[in-house]
Amino acid sequence: MNPLQKIGAFTAALGAAFGAAYGIGVGIGPLDADPEPAAHSESHAPPARVEAPAGLQVSERGLTLDLRTTALPAGRPGTLEFVVRDAHGDALTAYDRAHGKQLHLIVASRDLTTYRHLHPVRAADGTWSTPVTLPAAGAYRVFADFVPAGAEKGLTLGADLTVTGRYTATELPPPSPTATVDGYTVTLEGSLAPGRESDLTFTVRDAHGDPVTRLQPYLGAYGHLVALRSGDLAYLHVHPHDAAEGDATSGPAVSFAATTPSAGTYRLFLDFKVGGEVRTAAFTVTAGTGAGAGHTAPPPAETGHEGTHGHP
Repeated sequence: MNPLQKIGAFTAALGAAFGAAYGIGVGIGPLDADPEPAAHSESHAPPARVEAPAGLQVSERGLTLDLRTTALPAGRPGTLEFVVRDAHGDALTAYDRAHGKQLHLIVASRDLTTYRHLHPVRAADGTWSTPVTLPAAGAYRVFADFVPAGAEKGLTLGADLTVTGRYTATELPPPSPTATVDGYTVTLEGSLAPGRESDLTFTVRDAHGDPVTRLQPYLGAYGHLVALRSGDLAYLHVHPHDAAEGDATSGPAVSFAATTPSAGTYRLFLDFKVGGEVRTAAFTVTAGTGAGAGHTAPPPAETGHEGTHGHP
């Protein structure tokens, strides 16, 4: 057989095979790559986008926390300086007040046993600064909680801080419904539920066990609550149920609504004001088990307030 005859024979065989396949396809019917679901099946929309917890990013929504002080010595007075910069690298100088301040600065150790709620002062060039003394060496997280002028909601940016010195590992205190600070006992009622808003109520009693009915307004309410997730220190947004007005006093209970992004262990820091002095009670809470909060068993959490109050 010459080459032309071979090509003709191959073409004929190919045509026959294609015809047979076509016939089988007609007999069977079309194959549907995506068959219609059965009548009883349901279509599921894609899951809703969950907003990332606050404080885990140094930059968000075009703003960046520029922490100028990246290290401080343990147990010695120091100054913490930082700038909030916009997308062009310029210092942000326009803020809206939230809870009585233009910016709240939270400093917490990674093991959540040291906590500071500070109110720094802003210079004309946009640089914020505050004095601070941190008692123990280790890794810390700095949170700048603020509302840019004209923004619909607030923003919390976070950056790492190192405290130098001899480091000793400290375990997180176990959960307990009570905490004691300066002779005051605070009891927590309520639990954290992952993925939804939870109600938390704190009741303050004095050294005699009597309810404190003279809680004073602090940052626009009778208490201020910060919640941090153990592990990555995600910053939870917490809101008081009742705002304080003028110089009125109240107590002994203060209530908040907290939204927990996941199951896990959290540390709650409650600031309350009595006799003109702000104190902080710390709790450990496990979300997802129905168990309520923590305590300040040895070694106690180093909580406190430093810096200048009453400034921007």
